[in-house]
Amino acid sequence: MVDNQRSAKPTRKRRKMQRVTMMDVAARAEVSPSTVSLYLRKPDAVSASASEAIAKSIEALNYVPNLMAGGLAAASSRAVSIIVPSVRNAFFAETVATMQAELGKERLQVLLGHTEYSEREEENLVRMALSWAPAAIVLTGLSHSNATRRLLRESSVPVVEIWELGSEPIEMAVGFHHQQVGHSMAAHLVQRNRRNLVFLGARLQEDKRAAHRAEGFVEEARKTSGATVEIIQHPAPSSAEVGAMLLGETMRKFPQVDGIACSNDHMALGVIFECQRLGINIPGQLSVIGFGDLSFSAASNPSLTTIRPPGDLIGTEAARLILERIADGGERKPTVIDTRFTLLHRQSS
Repeated sequence: MVDNQRSAKPTRKRRKMQRVTMMDVAARAEVSPSTVSLYLRKPDAVSASASEAIAKSIEALNYVPNLMAGGLAAASSRAVSIIVPSVRNAFFAETVATMQAELGKERLQVLLGHTEYSEREEENLVRMALSWAPAAIVLTGLSHSNATRRLLRESSVPVVEIWELGSEPIEMAVGFHHQQVGHSMAAHLVQRNRRNLVFLGARLQEDKRAAHRAEGFVEEARKTSGATVEIIQHPAPSSAEVGAMLLGETMRKFPQVDGIACSNDHMALGVIFECQRLGINIPGQLSVIGFGDLSFSAASNPSLTTIRPPGDLIGTEAARLILERIADGGERKPTVIDTRFTLLHRQSS
């Protein structure tokens, strides 16, 4: 039987914890609340002695500022929302790490989200980010839903699109042209006297940048008299396993193939492994080129010819544009920075 009556045993009342406020920090540091607010927004604008006193007060009181309250909400929070297609993709890790380091110098914090190449999920993340009044929003690529574009164009939040150039950006863009990457891949193979070319891609319907590389590859190959070119793809995410599988399909359908470009280095590594299993000599019988210049690319056997995208430079330039835009505080200024890319010729071609 359950006894719903209160126990006769005396109970100790819980003390309601009082939230530490900016007023508390200011009183302990013996400065005004407005000085604390300025310190949290622009620490360099506060004297060294006041900064030291405020920092000690914050630490002693374990104060966590509510960036959405009071005067701090007048402009924006100190958070920059960075949205990438996948946190598993090593391509974007370098860019995000560089941006975090550069923005951190100005006490801006990074909030990271990933879409798994879904425009709908990107839209959800953008809506969530805007509700927190971010200092800036960073998107990957130029392909977004109409709703996402409308949300961002109607907001006053600085927007940077990274890793791709092409169509008109929402505001600022830092990256390179992926179709030009495809052109360079095909031109390199043609220069190596390869005439039967294939592009191997993974989920090209979702990964628009890889699809643009495939398009550029086909365009360039078709400029060469006597050359043939095909695209073979798989709907699964890219991996060495998918690369090996697609090579098998290629050899069945196009046994005359002598040059292969892959949507990334993981796929190219799978091609190399499968060639070794099948006894296909690289580059004697087949030249292979990847994209990404991942950590294993120079150490594989044979070493992989690949395209090196400037992930760190993209991060540095994107952070610089954000900081300049925040400091300026004026109207949006459309800006496009072409970081270009590098083709690294190694043993596989």
